[in-house]
Amino acid sequence: MPAKRPEEICELFKQYMAAGDIESLLSIYDPEVVFLNQSRELKRGKEEFRQELVPLVAAKAGFDFSIKQVIRAGDVALMHTVWEVSLAKPMHSYAIEVARRQPDGTWCWLIGDPFTVNRHMKFSEIKAA
Repeated sequence: MPAKRPEEICELFKQYMAAGDIESLLSIYDPEVVFLNQSRELKRGKEEFRQELVPLVAAKAGFDFSIKQVIRAGDVALMHTVWEVSLAKPMHSYAIEVARRQPDGTWCWLIGDPFTVNRHMKFSEIKAA
C-alpha cells in the first residue's frame, strides 16, 4: 500500500515497523535514499539504510508521530515530524525529512535527518515549537 500523500508515509512507517516487516519499510524509501544517522554518518541507498532499520525492527521498537508541518513544492515535500520511540530507553526525535513523488504518483522518503534538531533543542522545546 504506497503513500498517496507525503503525510501517509509516517503511518506506513509506523505500521510496517510494528509488523517487523523490513521489506515493506524499505518500500517507503526512494531508491536514492540518503539518511543521516545518530553518529552523523550518511547512509546512501536502501542496502546501507537497511542496516539502520534492522536493529529497530529486532528490538520491536514502537513508533508514534505528530506531523508538525509539510511544505510541498511540485514533486518534493519537506516534512517536520516529532517521533516518540518506545524502546528500553524511550527516545524522542524531531525529524526533518524530504519526500519525493515517484513516477507512479506515490510518495517515498528521499532524505532523512531525525537527529539534527535534537542536538540543539530540549524535547520540551520541541513540543512547544
